[in-house]
Amino acid sequence: MGYEKRFDNRKFDEFRPLSIKAGVIPNADGSALVQVGNTVAYAAVYGPRDLHPKFMQDPQKGTLRVTYNMMPFSGHGDRVRPGPSRRSKEINLVIENALLPVLDLNRYPNAVVDVFIELPQTDAGTRCAAITAASVALADAGIRMKDMVAAVSVGKVDDKLVVDLTYNEEAYPEGDVADIPVAFIPSTGELSLLQMDGKITPDELERVLEMGRVACVKIAEAQRSALLEKYEDASLKAVDIALENGREAAARSGEDEVPPVDDASRGDSVGDDNE
Repeated sequence: MGYEKRFDNRKFDEFRPLSIKAGVIPNADGSALVQVGNTVAYAAVYGPRDLHPKFMQDPQKGTLRVTYNMMPFSGHGDRVRPGPSRRSKEINLVIENALLPVLDLNRYPNAVVDVFIELPQTDAGTRCAAITAASVALADAGIRMKDMVAAVSVGKVDDKLVVDLTYNEEAYPEGDVADIPVAFIPSTGELSLLQMDGKITPDELERVLEMGRVACVKIAEAQRSALLEKYEDASLKAVDIALENGREAAARSGEDEVPPVDDASRGDSVGDDNE
């Protein structure tokens, strides 16, 4: 019969509901929260800061260091053992290599930029959510970047090419499954990550990579919107604080409360002394 309808009723080229927020961890230099369906990833960036021990420093450029961790009860099946594992070390390297093409680390000699990623809840696509979150967190930290990096899993379930596989699709029992995590640099269309688990024909691979590129362009738009939203909110808060400080200063000097701007434009408070 084949795989005719996705478990969550999405279109085959549609990724799961996506939410991105920047600046969610106050003590970090930059941070982000990404939720893709039921997969949740936090990323926190610290640095650039001096790299220790000093023998690891590079006088020509900075170092990117990624630490990826799934919480013990975050996923399906068995409990995840705390601490570094072979899988987490592999994903650390995968994420570093996906992000390095957009980073200008030459500006940070002898320094390290640390990226810590925690996943409290997972439903497949964890490395892709981690890359997407890390990219936003790096931008939030002010690290020099030429573009964002957006990531999504694509693949094949039975005879259908799909975007953003869930755990149930990865474990589909009635046909072959190919899972292909990809990361793109949206401005150039360059791939910075391509892995594959499963079988797929060259023609199908070409088609599904284009589906992934289109999805990553949309994800990158959400990344930029999250950063803009954070700094627009910060600007509005700064204006509110400045106005409040002005009112307090006026009150301390014995003057009347500073009127809102639109009151002046209406003339409501003009000419009172002449009445």
